Amino acid sequence: MSTIGLIGAGHIGSQLARAAIAHGHDVVVSNSRGPETLADLVSELGPSARAGTPTEAADAADIAVVTTPVHAIGSVPAAPLAGKPVIDTNNYYAQRDGDITELQDGSLTSSELLQRHLPGARVVKAFNHIQAAAITAEAQEAGTPDRRALAVASDDEAAKASVAAFIDEIGFDAVDLGPLAEGWRVQPDTPGYGPRLTAEELRAAAQAATPGQRS
Repeated sequence: MSTIGLIGAGHIGSQLARAAIAHGHDVVVSNSRGPETLADLVSELGPSARAGTPTEAADAADIAVVTTPVHAIGSVPAAPLAGKPVIDTNNYYAQRDGDITELQDGSLTSSELLQRHLPGARVVKAFNHIQAAAITAEAQEAGTPDRRALAVASDDEAAKASVAAFIDEIGFDAVDLGPLAEGWRVQPDTPGYGPRLTAEELRAAAQAATPGQRS
């Protein structure tokens, strides 16, 4: 099994750590406050988990997860993520992240912003349109009727396939939105953001999103 390196250990990060460990992966969790602040989470997760710095999590990762606020993208270590699939769970919220012109005018998506910061990485947008608790609560075996679906978008087809396989493994169908530039279709204020949708429903919701809903 692979190692999942989490840069950010909030609601989404901790849930992805639980899901990964439940399916036999090792995890390295990190945050901006230091490994010692993650002792309780690591104790809960068990022997397949350890805490580290963001650089240590990036170094160890076969698949990395960036789950920090958009305004913190600049702190994500770039060099150790070169060549690796990097899941971006972020959404841009101006009231939290400040005014970022390229995101506000729709000329760039938040995942493209992360990809620009990590030019050697293989960024995949995923897990940004599901509530954290649902990552474990709504997981179902492959082939389950009406299984929930999650979207993926990336400029790297192999990385997108790896993340889609991980999504399937932990309990969800994967819907391919295309390149990173299409990730806005499941960002906040779009039909696909939030509700529990099957693959067919999620594809329809993504197509129903309008450019005015970009963020």
